[in-house]
Order: sequence, then C-alpha cells, then structure tokens
Amino acid sequence: MKLDPAFIWEAFVKLLSALPTTLYITGVSVSAGFAIGTIAALVRIYRIPVLRTIAAFYVTFIRGTPMLMHLFLIYFGLPALIDTLSSRFGWSFSSAQIPIIAFVLISFSLTAGAYMSEVVRSGMLAVDRGQLEAALAIGMTPIQALRRIVFPQALAVSLPNLSNSLIGMLHGSTVAFTVPVVEVFGQANIVATTNWKYFEAFIAAAILYWGITVLIEKTSGALEKRISLYNRGGVA
Repeated sequence: MKLDPAFIWEAFVKLLSALPTTLYITGVSVSAGFAIGTIAALVRIYRIPVLRTIAAFYVTFIRGTPMLMHLFLIYFGLPALIDTLSSRFGWSFSSAQIPIIAFVLISFSLTAGAYMSEVVRSGMLAVDRGQLEAALAIGMTPIQALRRIVFPQALAVSLPNLSNSLIGMLHGSTVAFTVPVVEVFGQANIVATTNWKYFEAFIAAAILYWGITVLIEKTSGALEKRISLYNRGGVA
C-alpha cells in the first residue's frame, strides 16, 4: 500500500464542511447533558423520594449500556411512540416531520447527562458541607447557597472531568453516521469512497479530531490555572 500525502490534505479540506455538524452535536449534547446531569445529581444528593430511584436507574442504565444502543433505542423507539400517540389521539403530527439530527441530539444528551451526573455529584460532595450550613445560617436560601457557594466550588473541582466528558462526546459523535447524520467521521467515509483511499481519509479525520481535542485540553488547562489563582488569592 502506497500512502498518498496529497489526498490526506485534500480529504482534510473536504472534512471541514462536516465540522460544524460535529461541533453542533457535541455542543448541544454536552450543554443539555450538563443540565440533565445537574438535576439528576441534586435529586440523588438530596434523596428526593421516587425521583431518587428514577435518577439512579437512569444513571446506571445509561452508564451500563453502549452509546450506540442509546442512539438506536431513541432512533427507532421514539418515532414509533410518537406515531402511536398521533394515531390514537388523532394528531396531524408524525415522526416523519422530525429531522434525524433531533433524535441524535436527544440520545447523546441523555448519554452525556448520565455521565455528567456523576461528575457534578462528586464535585458537589467534595465541597465542605460546613460552608453550606454557614450560608444558610446567615440567611441565604438553599438555592442561593447552592448558586453562590456550592456550585462555583463544585465546578472548579469538576472541571478536569467535565473537559474529559466534552472530549468523550466529541469522539462519541462519530456514531451519528449510523443513522445517518454526516459529521466528520461520516464525511471521511464519503470522501474515501471516491477512490477507496480510506486510510488517508481516516488519517485526515484523526488529525482534525486530535486538533480539536488539543484545543479543548488547552482551554481547560487555562481555566484551571485561572481558577487556582483565585483559590490562592492571586490575581488572574
């Protein structure tokens, strides 16, 4: 096999057209997952009846099953549920009106939510409970204490794991091509079919993913450094 460096560059340029889709899927999934994970973490920490059991089952089920399975369950199961309800209640709406990427975003958000729930929960538990009690003692409401005292410190503790979750979702977005949604990995497959140079196309995709990963790591490292300066009483 002879490597074609020229085609690696050609493929790399063509892959850039799919980059916005990859970043969109990753950004929306991580943002929604963070919100879902925070709610699930709070429910479990404060032991809310019934909801605590549901949240625990959700986290263990998602973390115990493959990401691709979540996508297929949503992609095939949710349209069937929507169409059944539409038929029963006489709605004009059907699953065919929903863009495929919406099912991808729902699936990935649920996946990210389960993993981020554990990240957020561990970060919150790492904050000294005495600080929360002191905040309540001076008249703060529980919500104010969480927002002003607990969450900022929990976020600082959780930042490395949150960045790892972001990188994980970036790499996990490759399974979207199975439904199919054309992101970077999917575009690499399409580009390679023009002359069967899959090796070169995947090298180009690997370089692109690696570059984004390095950017995330550098940004996370800069944020960690800034936060550590504040924690030591320094000036950022």
